[in-house]
Amino acid sequence: MRAIGKVSFQLKALSIFPINFKCQIRGHRVSPPQNFTGYESIKQQYSPQIPEYFNFAEDVLDVWAEKEKKGEKGSNPAFWWVNDRKQEVRWSFEELGFHSRRLANVLSGACGLNQQDRVFLVLPRVPEWWLVNVACLRTGTVLLPGTSQLTARDILHRLQTSGARCVITDESLAPLLDAVASQCSSLQHKILVSPTKREGWKNFGDLVRNASSDHECVKTRSDDPMTIFFTSGTTGSPKMTQHSHSSYGIGLTVNGSYNFSNLQHCLCAGEPINPEVMEKWRSATGLDIYEGYGQTETVLIAGTFKGMKIKPGAFGKASPEYDVQVVDEAGNVLPRGVEGNLGIRVKPHKPFSLFTEYTGDPDRTAECYVGDFYLTGDRGVMDEDDYLWFVGRADDVILSAGYRIGPFEVENALIEHQAVAESAVVSSPDPIRGEVVKAFVVLTAEYKSQDQDQLKKELQMYVKKVTAPYKYPRKVEFVEQLPKTVSGKIRRVELRNKEWGRS
Repeated sequence: MRAIGKVSFQLKALSIFPINFKCQIRGHRVSPPQNFTGYESIKQQYSPQIPEYFNFAEDVLDVWAEKEKKGEKGSNPAFWWVNDRKQEVRWSFEELGFHSRRLANVLSGACGLNQQDRVFLVLPRVPEWWLVNVACLRTGTVLLPGTSQLTARDILHRLQTSGARCVITDESLAPLLDAVASQCSSLQHKILVSPTKREGWKNFGDLVRNASSDHECVKTRSDDPMTIFFTSGTTGSPKMTQHSHSSYGIGLTVNGSYNFSNLQHCLCAGEPINPEVMEKWRSATGLDIYEGYGQTETVLIAGTFKGMKIKPGAFGKASPEYDVQVVDEAGNVLPRGVEGNLGIRVKPHKPFSLFTEYTGDPDRTAECYVGDFYLTGDRGVMDEDDYLWFVGRADDVILSAGYRIGPFEVENALIEHQAVAESAVVSSPDPIRGEVVKAFVVLTAEYKSQDQDQLKKELQMYVKKVTAPYKYPRKVEFVEQLPKTVSGKIRRVELRNKEWGRS
């Protein structure tokens, strides 16, 4: 659910207020803010207007296509795809519209899908993936994207829970779909992205080639459902997180960047990034990593925006979209420096960019709200400068002999030791302290052959030195790998359940 930690890249932004220089600080290149003067200015400037009707395909992509025809925009492509073999696909906005309208006719014509019917898309990042996204916008069908790493069990759960009428995938995943399709009564259309044919499947290429490029985009209200993401949470089965045409189509504008010129700005997402990794990245590239925090449910919650001071370990200040506070279990705002639940104020007005609901699960939706706040399920602290610091998932925090211990701080300490390639920290039962800190550690190659009992003691002493002594892992277990979700987040719940003997 979190979005802190995996490194990604933001390229030089097209400026609203052009600044034709690069800044140099302590020998490192940084990207100056190009459409605002600082954090306070973006908060003041951010004032989205949410129309009654909105559709990104018609109101954005088609508008750009018209500008392109009139020569009112540059020659940069709307879509530029390159694979590992250096094969390229480039489409102008007009070409993107042409292909996506053809596919829209396939969905509404050959497949007979109606507005708000659901389309399950499981493809690697090939051009067809983006075409399906745009075609679903044009037809008002609801897109359910899935990673190509899903298992048959994952696919079955998603199809049965969503009631999807159509699935689009490639030949590598088609056998998994066929294995479970008979258990999915709502599934009526299977479309294969492949040059070959498969029994029981419609061929994507054949359908698109025979379809007309004349298609009128459906009229979608801003709050109509646009997409449903199955969250890769660290606990429980994936939830169907529904977003509207405005919550994603407009809500993501606060953290958008285009004009692919040269690398100047680096972001991270997924899990909190360790300061050690941040320093190594800076040494190797000369660039800082700007952390952000968000969820499938929320888009960007907080971030270290360009022009802000970087505080290693903090993920910045609240996005202009949200009033973010640290609150207690009753939804009361806590003082600065006090650990609590990270919450977004939803009263008297719910932010438009917040997800609509967990589809088909009103109880889990209601559990997210306490008092005036939506609770993210994460724990954190806000400092005197309004920077937010991540402590851990609410269910990951360890209570040992009266001390509250967040796993992230212990993992940060461990990763600084040259023997540690990766680690995950969870609670483990203890007859005296109730629970203690246990670290599951993946060793670097050069340390795997060393005496493990001695190495455990060395790691324990090291953590005692770099953080509060009561936080050190009283138990250490060396493992070959850590359990993770399909999106790469560590599943601490599996490790915790193992320790506590839960299935």
